[in-house]
Amino acid sequence: MSDVRRFQTAPFSMLVLMMKQQAGKLGLPLMNLLRLNGTPILQQLHLEEKLLRTSSDNWCIINDGTDTPAIVMGVSGKPSELLEVGPVLRDRIPVIRRFTGGGTVIVDSGTVFITLICNKDAVPGMQPYPRSIMSWSGLLYNEVFRGIGDFKLRENDYVFGERKFGGNAQSITKNRWIHHTSFLWDYAVGNMAYLKQPARAPKYRLGRDHTEFICRMKEYLPRSVFIEKTVESIESYFSVNPTNSEAIDASQGAEFVHSTMLLTRQELEEASASQLKTIGVSSV
Repeated sequence: MSDVRRFQTAPFSMLVLMMKQQAGKLGLPLMNLLRLNGTPILQQLHLEEKLLRTSSDNWCIINDGTDTPAIVMGVSGKPSELLEVGPVLRDRIPVIRRFTGGGTVIVDSGTVFITLICNKDAVPGMQPYPRSIMSWSGLLYNEVFRGIGDFKLRENDYVFGERKFGGNAQSITKNRWIHHTSFLWDYAVGNMAYLKQPARAPKYRLGRDHTEFICRMKEYLPRSVFIEKTVESIESYFSVNPTNSEAIDASQGAEFVHSTMLLTRQELEEASASQLKTIGVSSV
């Protein structure tokens, strides 16, 4: 039986052991660890995209909150379908279209961001495909939340029981992949009103509104404990090398064109007009 087949069919505990043994045989690959605190999400996404496209190293980026609330949509997201655009415009909430897929989230100081950027052969036995990356990430975070809540990987979400606390997005290139997560350590209920109920939602959501569908991580463990446990879990698969943003700036070229963009007010006004037209209300 091939190594890939054994990984696919092995029980969970054996799978973890096999992956760690495989990594031990080859020597743990190096992963650079960058810790940020309150970095604006647009700046973080620009950095991630640059490292995915121009670096040949493995990276983990942990950003403990973002300075101001912002809405982040997937690469194909349409504000008229995903947002209550009128309130977004009224309250001047920034809207970002990121370079990865996935759903729409509103993030703020209560959000913890964890990003993994890896070469395709960095994790033994893992294939560079969305389902395989997602399954491995489930193993990684199962170690983080062992004995805490009823943690599961449900479809593409991290949940405690039936309530989501972590949303994921990915992008895969020829030789590399990125998996980044927005963890809801806390959230403001009022911010959920900016988001429409998505037309495409995981089956386990069962039509629940945002506040019935999500939960706060702070009800399960301290913020600092979560971050430290995540670093410890990553160290099972990688030799972690702490670094800083100044070192990245010095080693990476300055010229790079980002596809992650902040939507303009005009784009949002056009989306609002489209929404009004759909419900038969004149914007004049």
